[in-house]
Amino acid sequence: MTAEQPLTADLFEVDKRLSLKPVVDFNTYLLNAFGDGACRCSRCLAGTGEEAGYAHAHSFVLEGQTVHRRFANTAGSDVLLVLKKAWLSYTKAELTTVGTLDMDTLRAFVEPELRKRLAPLLLASGLAREVEGQWLLQAQAGD
Repeated sequence: MTAEQPLTADLFEVDKRLSLKPVVDFNTYLLNAFGDGACRCSRCLAGTGEEAGYAHAHSFVLEGQTVHRRFANTAGSDVLLVLKKAWLSYTKAELTTVGTLDMDTLRAFVEPELRKRLAPLLLASGLAREVEGQWLLQAQAGD
């Protein structure tokens, strides 16, 4: 065995933490957090899709496709619950529920093709906001 063999093996080794159930569940949740097409809630229909003045966006364009947030299961507290489980499984540490969110760690356990959904979900659910390049978790009901 040469010194190069372990290095080559490491290149192709998959992080086993990515297959933990809470991490897989978070990625599935992120995939299903949005539905196809523009929002069809009564407010959006009455305003013919104009979202000016909304505290949180209802419709988004991801990869050139319009999608809408599924309100029934994407409240900030719902997102936080799934995120906390995945965070604990992946990092072996509790997620601090108010304050700075380490987006690099979050992206590490999100499938690459789903990473573009993170910011819209965090913002639209009210779970987090971006301030001067930092993501800050917001207090949720029941915290």
